[in-house]
Amino acid sequence: MLVPIRCFTCGALIADKYHEFSKRVAKGEDPSKVLDELGVKRYCCRRMLLSTVEPIDTVIEYYGAMEKYRSQI
Repeated sequence: MLVPIRCFTCGALIADKYHEFSKRVAKGEDPSKVLDELGVKRYCCRRMLLSTVEPIDTVIEYYGAMEKYRSQI
């Protein structure tokens, strides 16, 4: 996973909050409330957590499609 350790703008530590944030949002909690409870107040830090994407999830979709294509050839 490629989570930034610090906010690019202000330099605040954010990587320690990502796991808890993603776990709670996956359960269906409101991201805004979760960030407030974790103490992430600055909008630049909130942006960092909200915009982080797991690249492996995207790559796996293409890998599956390629395997299916190769089996048809």
